[in-house]
Amino acid sequence: MEKKVFDIINEIRAAKDMNTVAELTSEDNLRDNLGLNSFDLAELTVKIEDEFDIDIFEDGLVNTIGEIYAKLS
Repeated sequence: MEKKVFDIINEIRAAKDMNTVAELTSEDNLRDNLGLNSFDLAELTVKIEDEFDIDIFEDGLVNTIGEIYAKLS
């Protein structure tokens, strides 16, 4: 699961001509640390829903990688 989230984040960053990240930590903030904007978060939601069949934003905002992992576990 964590590897797939890592791949999705880097896929979105690469599409924006941003450097890929070498690792993700649970504390990484999607906006502040990873540079994702609201359009990127929408894309992230769709890709995670396609992969894991869960809407990570269904119950409200998700701000960190750790919160994504919690929703997926």
